[in-house]
Amino acid sequence: QVQLVESGGGLVQAGGSLRLSCAASGRTFRSYAMGWFRQAPGKEREFVAAIAWSGGITTYADSVKGRFTISRDNAKNTVYLQMSSLKPEDTAVYYCAAGSFPYTGASTYNYWGQGTQVTVSS
Repeated sequence: QVQLVESGGGLVQAGGSLRLSCAASGRTFRSYAMGWFRQAPGKEREFVAAIAWSGGITTYADSVKGRFTISRDNAKNTVYLQMSSLKPEDTAVYYCAAGSFPYTGASTYNYWGQGTQVTVSS
């Protein structure tokens, strides 16, 4: 069992940066791949980024490639999402998730956090 708590969301102007954190409980964190997803009002949840348990493999949605960076610190049981050059269309609730593989499909993740709101003003 893994419990996930996101933090770091907020209001930022377009072009700005934010770093999201996801703290995990449980001693098995390092065995999980971790993903970030987001959901804007009226839209389906979409994949943002994922990272393998070792940190050696990362995957990004085309819409954030080159602007967002996912990383993890297994000693701190934490995964991060560094977001730069933010756009109004990045506005959404951001969720972290834990699963077996760094896939893009939400259904492949077993555990989810409660989400943190990111709002980008134009």
